[in-house]
Amino acid sequence: MKKKIVVLGSTGSIGTSCLDVIRSFKEEFEIIGLAAGKNIELLLKQIEEFRPRVVSVINEFFAQKLEEKIPSYNVEIKHGKEGYMELASIEDVDLVVSALVGSAGLIPTLSALNAGKNVALANKESLVVAGHLVTKTAKETGARILPIDSEHCAIFQCLQGQDKKALRRLILTASGGPFKNSSIKKFQEVTPDEAIKHPNWKMGKKISVDSATLMNKGLEIIEASWLFDIDVSRIDVVIHPQSIIHSMVEFVDGSILAQLGIADMRIPIAYALSWPKRLELDLPKLDIISCSPLTFEPPDMDKFPCLRLAYEAAKIGGSMPCILSASNEVAVEAFLSKRIRFDQIPKVIEEVLNRLEPGNCDSLDEIINEDARARLMAEMVIQEFYD
Repeated sequence: MKKKIVVLGSTGSIGTSCLDVIRSFKEEFEIIGLAAGKNIELLLKQIEEFRPRVVSVINEFFAQKLEEKIPSYNVEIKHGKEGYMELASIEDVDLVVSALVGSAGLIPTLSALNAGKNVALANKESLVVAGHLVTKTAKETGARILPIDSEHCAIFQCLQGQDKKALRRLILTASGGPFKNSSIKKFQEVTPDEAIKHPNWKMGKKISVDSATLMNKGLEIIEASWLFDIDVSRIDVVIHPQSIIHSMVEFVDGSILAQLGIADMRIPIAYALSWPKRLELDLPKLDIISCSPLTFEPPDMDKFPCLRLAYEAAKIGGSMPCILSASNEVAVEAFLSKRIRFDQIPKVIEEVLNRLEPGNCDSLDEIINEDARARLMAEMVIQEFYD
């Protein structure tokens, strides 16, 4: 029987890569629902090709635009938070791909888990802002979280069949982003176009900027802590510019297991879609001779303070990771719209962390309140110092 799939964020970089995998394995998968934001033209092409039963967009305006152009076959159109939640909990769906950008992915991810659906998770913010609630919900319903991030998928694979008691630490690899070799002075002049040009991966704008500041790696530390039930003090980051080793696991006997592969998100996506099976992908094979040498170096947290801020927020706990993530989203958007400089992104975040005391994140209402509080403070900081 075909595995029935809903893709949340189908028009983004992860969503389109996911559909690319499914396109090659139509005998394995069936698309039941697609959720997008505002990219109606691409969504229409996806609807035409995959014929989902239900689709959802960001609001009623875009739902009406979609309805005007929809092909002449039966497809139900939803919109807004409620639409995303409905798609995430369709009764006969086997797997929900959570690939919406930012904290917008949290509520539909929780809806899927509450409905007992396995979730292929690309939306790291869900675990960053609500790790306790997300993992608790998954345990209560028996739903499984399958990581799509290349680093967490690598760790997930390395831990298969292993005794968790023998785990010493996790080692997340980072490319270093486009400014690994740039001076701090250069950061004052970085343009949005420069920041979104990742040297190894093709990603969306927000995650590309996060990679350039190393905040992406900071968020991944918090995500890994919840995914693998391990304290952040046992999660290290190393800069690995080649992006061949996607992450490593060290055990108490000194053994280190690593997962290697080319820099193509279709590999971890395919594993999350097909787990516990593997799909035979038609991709270039990794040539370990031509890709050598593989190099490693420690991250420079003075040059990239976002990574330090993420460690600090994780150690404080409570709603501090939520505050970190929300203030980062506001700061990144301000940078992309040229309201602040690239080097001011971590300054905005740190100022917000310094001004706000952590609250509780035990319920969805508390998380929503903390997220809103952080966004408001981040906007106040930007207006106060930079506008």
